[in-house]
Amino acid sequence: MEALGGDARRLLRALAAPRPSSDRLLCATALAAFGVCADASRKLEARATDLLDAELARQILEDGGHVCRNPEAPLELLLDLLPLRQAYSARGRRPPERLPASISRMIAFLRMMQHGDGSLALFNGMGCAPPDRLATILAHDASSRPPPLDAPQSGYRRLEAGEAVVIVDAGPPPPPAFSGAAHAGCLSFEYSVGAERIVVNCGAPPASADASRRAARVTAAHSTLIVEDRSCCRIRERGGEERIVAGPREVRAARRATGSSRVLELAHDGYAAEFGLTHERVVSLTHDGAQLFGEDRIVAARAGAAARAFVLRFHLHPKARVAPLAEGRGALISCGSVHVAFEADARVAIEDSVFFAGAGGARKCAQLVVEGSGREDSRLRWSFTRVDERGEELVSAPRDI
Repeated sequence: MEALGGDARRLLRALAAPRPSSDRLLCATALAAFGVCADASRKLEARATDLLDAELARQILEDGGHVCRNPEAPLELLLDLLPLRQAYSARGRRPPERLPASISRMIAFLRMMQHGDGSLALFNGMGCAPPDRLATILAHDASSRPPPLDAPQSGYRRLEAGEAVVIVDAGPPPPPAFSGAAHAGCLSFEYSVGAERIVVNCGAPPASADASRRAARVTAAHSTLIVEDRSCCRIRERGGEERIVAGPREVRAARRATGSSRVLELAHDGYAAEFGLTHERVVSLTHDGAQLFGEDRIVAARAGAAARAFVLRFHLHPKARVAPLAEGRGALISCGSVHVAFEADARVAIEDSVFFAGAGGARKCAQLVVEGSGREDSRLRWSFTRVDERGEELVSAPRDI
């Protein structure tokens, strides 16, 4: 220890602390870089390598996501881990056993979470990431395979057909120690067509915007169903952080295909403890990507559960222009050259929303709001259909969900 600099000693002390946190992986990465690049002893280098290997095992999931479930976490880690891998190779040193596989899995995970415009989906603390950083990471991917469709350990699912991409949060909250930036957005989704993002979540503002970050974490800031205006997770201050202390325990996700569509069947029990209800969502994308169908239901999870009012929210990207269809039956959405008609079983309202993840800060946007009836076994069906710029060429097809 006498030969170590003060920074290395602090890193070792941080890693010796028993409390799990994302910072431990950052510390382990920094210490490993010091060990392999500086004039350190082989003993320190070997210890740093083992510590990094242990943290990779603890925090990087089998599908390449980080245990905190924030898509930005693998992106930031790879900016350090890729040069570190190169340093091990250049010095002829033994890298951590899990480093090469972890890097490959994280890159695949980022590709899965990417929209057609190159941006990452806005889930669980993801904010505005400079596109050059993601491009730098993905330049290390020599694979010509399409993005993965499932990240079951991280809790994300992807549908892709034609130009359309749908990415869904289908996982429970992360462990409390890693939930300081996690959101209450279970079963929320994002939808893009080509380079145009249509349906989004509100995203996360910069870390300095405390009040906005709290607002961005509630369920209403996500494109999903909300019961009685309550979030599906409870967020409380614990250990100096506002962590998720309760939320969905069981989240189900199944994939199937029909003759015309790719389908995700989803459910979560985040409203079971308070209301005795389960939220079920079915999302179906036609094989040509021209139509996205959905159905949301609230069903009793226990005997005697009362019917509750609920709302569906679909937040739109700030670039989207939106106009109501006749008699409040839907809306026409235009993003660049992409035009989409939204329709639902109930009246569709157009309300203001906020997009927190803009490069220049928060931006005003719109949201589509559909209210449920509150009767027992309530359900709502909805759809997005590609149309021409006048909205006149609606496709008439059965709802295959």
